[in-house]
Amino acid sequence: MHKFTVTLTREIEADTAEEAALLVYQELSREPVPDSYSVTDERKVTSEIKLDRNKADEFASIDHTADPGNW
Repeated sequence: MHKFTVTLTREIEADTAEEAALLVYQELSREPVPDSYSVTDERKVTSEIKLDRNKADEFASIDHTADPGNW
């Protein structure tokens, strides 16, 4: 199993870093789940990923922890 850092970028205007984080949290709790991410692998190679919403929703509905490949 490999490790990746997944980053969601939002530009937010706020007075403090905590307020910015809270505003992003608020946005994520009300809006559809984002489908664009920046993904960095163990070698520090970064890729920009745009998910197909239908495929992502289908993937999210399946319990992938039951896959023996994840053990």
